[in-house]
Amino acid sequence: MRRAPLKALFALLTFSRDDETPLRWDRIVLIFSTLVTIGLAVLYVHGKVTGRW
Repeated sequence: MRRAPLKALFALLTFSRDDETPLRWDRIVLIFSTLVTIGLAVLYVHGKVTGRW
């Protein structure tokens, strides 16, 4: 995975927060797991379309 999208994601998550509020790790984990699920679905569809699987 390239670093630019990950940096952009963390920038969006931390941009609007104050210094006093902690990171919302539940939101970070939710977004990361959603991205992994979407990536796996795209790989599956790509494999079906190209006939490799």
